[in-house]
Amino acid sequence: MDVIRAWFQPAPDSRVAATRRQGKSSGVEAVHLLWSAWVFITPALGGRYDLQWVLITLVSYPVFVMLFAKTMLASRRTAPRYALALASMGIALAPWYPSGIAYFIYGCVTSALSTTRGFLPLLLRLMVLNAIYLLVTWKVGYPWQAMLSVPCMTLIIGSVSFVERMQHEKDAALKLSQDEVRRLAATAERERIGRDLHDLLGHTLSLITLKLELARKLHDRDPEAARREVEEAEKVARHALAEVRSAVTGIRATDLAAELASARLLLESSGVHFDYNVPPTGIPPEIERSLSLVMREAATNIARHAQASRARIELSRDDHVLRLCINDDGRGGIVEDGNGLCGMRERIRGIGGNLSIDSPRGRGTTLLVTVPLQQHLHSPALPPATHAA
Repeated sequence: MDVIRAWFQPAPDSRVAATRRQGKSSGVEAVHLLWSAWVFITPALGGRYDLQWVLITLVSYPVFVMLFAKTMLASRRTAPRYALALASMGIALAPWYPSGIAYFIYGCVTSALSTTRGFLPLLLRLMVLNAIYLLVTWKVGYPWQAMLSVPCMTLIIGSVSFVERMQHEKDAALKLSQDEVRRLAATAERERIGRDLHDLLGHTLSLITLKLELARKLHDRDPEAARREVEEAEKVARHALAEVRSAVTGIRATDLAAELASARLLLESSGVHFDYNVPPTGIPPEIERSLSLVMREAATNIARHAQASRARIELSRDDHVLRLCINDDGRGGIVEDGNGLCGMRERIRGIGGNLSIDSPRGRGTTLLVTVPLQQHLHSPALPPATHAA
């Protein structure tokens, strides 16, 4: 039992393992077995259901299922062997078992799904297999319709399957590269924050500690000197607080650039050409954070629902107003706010701005955000309660 279980264990580089890594059920591949219904339908199309057909089916069909399963479970290096065995079984049974045509077709198609080489070697393999099939069926006396249709089916379906597999692999590689870019960006940001905090606070806290220790020692002997040391420690602490606030502002300022990069990854991978301008500098942190969240929600909506081919994000500002324009050439037709748009409006209202939507059906959607800057430019970076702390 353990030997059988091990034999059907998916190899790390098998098709089933790749399907699982994409978050899909391994049973998805079993759907292809539905096409094997032709094994049981073929006798009704000109043959007959006799004892020979029943016996060969009882023996060959379990072997077919086993070989097909191995093409999905075996390593990419060995899976083509099982596909070749499937095709060979269909050819070998051709003189006595017309239903074996289905086995032959399965062998050719699974060759395309499991091959590790390029398209030309696959095409050459399919042509050789079909040449052998035509020779055998011609000698047996198969109808010319079967002799013509089967090679056409195997070449067309095999080619399409190969192209689709290559596209799935490219999509998987693109997703992995996106995840890696995000992981590296997050790691680099954590490292930068760690370095900044170490540079800002390491020396400063050491200096404060030394001054407070000195003040404690001078407290009884020279109260005035102790008071001066405490005052200096207080000045150093206030200076450190200002530097930390500046560093936090710098960290927040990366949100907009990060969201633009993330939006480009998301949209380009969804087949949407994305364009944007360089964001203006000096945007207050609270505005930048809200606009970043709005851009994230808008990019997600475009990728999922807009059916667009192009999208653009443009940020501009003058002395009094900051404008964010997000447009696409998708299907449009937005007539009421969903959860996403409601969340956008709340964020924009929270910073005193306004969001308007123009979405004529069939002519894309344009989101325009306007935020007055005067109240933000004259307001403190942190709320009064935080200053007091």
